[in-house]
Amino acid sequence: MYIPEGVEVYLDEETVDGRIKALGEEISKDYAGKEPILIGILKGSIPFMAQLAKRISLPAEFDFMAVSSYGNSRESSGKVRIIKDTDYDIKGKDVIVIEDIVDTGITMTRLFEMLKGRGACSLKLCTLLDKPSRRQVDIEPDYCGFEVPDKFMVGYGMDYAQKYRNLPYIGVLL
Repeated sequence: MYIPEGVEVYLDEETVDGRIKALGEEISKDYAGKEPILIGILKGSIPFMAQLAKRISLPAEFDFMAVSSYGNSRESSGKVRIIKDTDYDIKGKDVIVIEDIVDTGITMTRLFEMLKGRGACSLKLCTLLDKPSRRQVDIEPDYCGFEVPDKFMVGYGMDYAQKYRNLPYIGVLL
């Protein structure tokens, strides 16, 4: 297993995959008889969303948004930019936003305000990682893989300056 210098394994691949399977089963149960739209937040959500979607046993549509508040920094700037918007109309649809990590919550709060205004039937947040110790706004994931401490996480889609996204585990940047 490749472990880059300056990265320590926090959650191994088997642990992550097992939890994603459980999340998929939970979402399948909660949305039985429905066809949700999964909106992945680019780029970090891609590995998580790909694994999660395989574990959801009902019809689901995919869409993506690119939203930025970090740039190449370890800290959120607090400024949320929509780089790529959804391709589909979500009015009257059940929407699950798929995110890699919820940290301060600022990005997701602003994004949810925008999506609510578009008339979704329901709007839920599914995140691989949740870092509640850093929360600056009142938002809680509806589906959460793991609660993590205040450390900079990489791997499984999460990056530092566009590096480490391809690691098959979740690591801590030292």
